[in-house]
Amino acid sequence: MTGQARSTRGNGHAPSGNGKHRSPADRPCFDPTAYGNGPDDFVTDMTENAAITHHAMQIGREVIAYTATAGHLVTVDPGNSQPNAKIFYVAFTKDGVQAQDRPVTFFYNGGPGSSSVFVLLGSFAPKRIKTSMPGFTPPAPYTLEDNPDSLLDKSDLVFVNPVGTGYSAAIAPHHNREFWGVDQDADSLKQFIKRYLTANDRWNSPKFLYGESYGTARSCVLAYRLHEDGVDLNGITLQSSILDYAQSGNPVGALPTAAADAWYHDRVGVKPKPKDLQAFAEQVAQFSRTDYREALENISNAKNPAIAAALSTLSKYMGIDTQTLTSWNLDIAAYDSRGNSLFLTTLLKDKGVALGAYDGRVTAIDTGIAGKIDPNSGGNDPTMTAVTGVYTAMWNSYLNEQLKFRSNSSFTDLNDQVFHNWNFSHIDPTGAQKGIDVQGNIVLYTAGDLAAVMALNPDLRVLSANGYYDFVTPFYQTVIDLQKMPLVDQKVRNNLSARFYPSGHMVYLDNGSRTALKADLAKLYQGAVTDRPAVARIRALQRMSTMSAMHH
Repeated sequence: MTGQARSTRGNGHAPSGNGKHRSPADRPCFDPTAYGNGPDDFVTDMTENAAITHHAMQIGREVIAYTATAGHLVTVDPGNSQPNAKIFYVAFTKDGVQAQDRPVTFFYNGGPGSSSVFVLLGSFAPKRIKTSMPGFTPPAPYTLEDNPDSLLDKSDLVFVNPVGTGYSAAIAPHHNREFWGVDQDADSLKQFIKRYLTANDRWNSPKFLYGESYGTARSCVLAYRLHEDGVDLNGITLQSSILDYAQSGNPVGALPTAAADAWYHDRVGVKPKPKDLQAFAEQVAQFSRTDYREALENISNAKNPAIAAALSTLSKYMGIDTQTLTSWNLDIAAYDSRGNSLFLTTLLKDKGVALGAYDGRVTAIDTGIAGKIDPNSGGNDPTMTAVTGVYTAMWNSYLNEQLKFRSNSSFTDLNDQVFHNWNFSHIDPTGAQKGIDVQGNIVLYTAGDLAAVMALNPDLRVLSANGYYDFVTPFYQTVIDLQKMPLVDQKVRNNLSARFYPSGHMVYLDNGSRTALKADLAKLYQGAVTDRPAVARIRALQRMSTMSAMHH
């Protein structure tokens, strides 16, 4: 079984009988299994199939020969070792390198219920979709181009589709819904990663996670559970984080994003308009955590001169008049009775357009599409509308024609059923319930899991990447959540860096931001991998935790 999933390492060339070298032949795969994405669906087939294709691309001055593997690995129930799920993944591995010197990064999107197609075709894989962001990408034909910002020069890349997304499904007698929960999902991905490391002899490689949106909450839980199971990571990238659901919609965290949107659309009342977005955002964040917070707490005392002064400043930063702001009780993250974001629908009301929640630079005719923003879904937001058509069409053609994996089943990009059936209950490293409160509200908090794993593995490096124009997971809220997480050791805290880009929730859809993020990732990988003593300590930690896991 392992042989089928093993990617072609070695030098990517097999000698032929006549003494000349030729590339190994591609191995297409047709998978006739029907992958259902409903809560009660499952498959009975347990084949670890894979389409294997050979490619080359240039990154900077380097030409990289690489192997693409698209297919399934089978995960097992850790208790009885019986197969429980078939997980669909796409891996890109550089040819001709020693596995132990070569990092491997596991990527996934969020949702819950999103496949990894968005991060695969948008961010750091060898190919990417050409989009017109922040404009609307018009209908087909679309183009897929070599990605000069690919991370393949620094790491092998594995894009994972959780159960119920892509072509991933539970294996009978299990059902998809058994994997749809915070802890169940993290355990399932943990089993996938362990299976991948075993099938491809990668246990000694430096290991990284890259999650977006709900994928950041997933990374925190997954990193801790991997550590418990003897898999220690060298680095984690949290892109567009949601680490504390109780703070979702907190106006103090959202204000700097609203001001960035107003700045972008030339609506700020600060004269002259600030030239530098970063400096402006820092100024607004300072106001947000001081005078604005105080004004929100003392809103009933509107005659107080301090409140009046704060309201005037707020109006300048937001580009919205004081009367309107007063009618919102100064809450810039509030919604109207129909569930529309007041700010996103008001800023450019005079132009008859609403701002995108995922990227405030994107606008669309307001027919209620800047509706209640759920950090987990995003079907009808202007940002998603601007790119979804491209993704669906291009993914199917790329998978079938270039990666040579074909299936009769429909590939599930986004599965709403996962989200609607998701169990947000979460037991954190201290044994506390951090997922649902007594009223049944979602209060998922995973920054504590991240703090725990950073404390246990003091060499783990974490990069938090955020877009200035993202109103779904606002960058300043992420800063607050990371500052508040229970991690006291300053030396360990120094392993955490936060970076901000003039982009939205899908940071990489903006060309300049993707290039800047790639440069920051290159530093993260360089630092993590060239620090030999740190790598040695992580490997020793991995051996120790494997031993203790065996003794338990």
